[in-house]
Amino acid sequence: MTQDRAESGNATRQAAGDAVLVEKDTMVPAVAVLTLNRPARHNALTLEMKQALVAAVEQVATDPAVRAVVLAGSGKAFCVGQDLGEHAETLRAGGGPSFDTVEQHYNPIVRGLTGMPKPVVAAINGTCVGAGLGFALACDLRVAAENAVFATAFAAIGLTADSGLSASLVHSLGAARALELLLLGDSFTAEQAAAWGLVRTVVPADQVLDSALDLARKLAAGPTAAYAEIKKAVAIGAVSPLEETLAAEGAAQARLGRTRDHAGAVEAFLTKQRPTFEGA
Repeated sequence: MTQDRAESGNATRQAAGDAVLVEKDTMVPAVAVLTLNRPARHNALTLEMKQALVAAVEQVATDPAVRAVVLAGSGKAFCVGQDLGEHAETLRAGGGPSFDTVEQHYNPIVRGLTGMPKPVVAAINGTCVGAGLGFALACDLRVAAENAVFATAFAAIGLTADSGLSASLVHSLGAARALELLLLGDSFTAEQAAAWGLVRTVVPADQVLDSALDLARKLAAGPTAAYAEIKKAVAIGAVSPLEETLAAEGAAQARLGRTRDHAGAVEAFLTKQRPTFEGA
């Protein structure tokens, strides 16, 4: 949680930790906020932070009281990716475990965000680079600050992409622009990101978290089970033949057709009432 937000009293701490904060929004407790919390280092990812984020993502994913999630960064950056100071120390010591972090941390974080059975909104309050960009694109919706800057940054240090960017950039922008961003490493602005469809909206920096929370609160009041099936169907549709997608959609509709949310929403429609969703 950013300092301004923490001081506003609009969230309560659910589980404490220096590297990643897990909080519940007091206005809508069904919204959980995960905050990367190394503002002095622009939320560069240390081993401690990556381990904490893996645990935090799993925690909110399995919490039945949570129906929407916000991923945010404290200070003036969202996340600048791997802490290269820590990484350099590991390389100097032989480098053995340096790249185990992809399988042990980055992959579980991205799988946890993309596969989470509830919507996730990224509040991109500033610089969003490398794995930070990967985490943002693993979320379902993104709100960005007007001054946010994005970049892939991997080729500049002699590496290929991780954190799912090889897939998320292609799916979002197409192979040509994905290659351009990965090969050249050029930065791009929030306005460009919005024009390309990478972010939903661009707002002043001091409104990013509030805008993300507004989205999450709206989603938390919606049909959680349907949202989970929508996320799975889109993931299948992005990589599968039409027949597999049709089969997945049919199976999902059959499951959702037996939910209380569906039955209640149909009755509400027929009686011209606004539906109330329980998330089941």
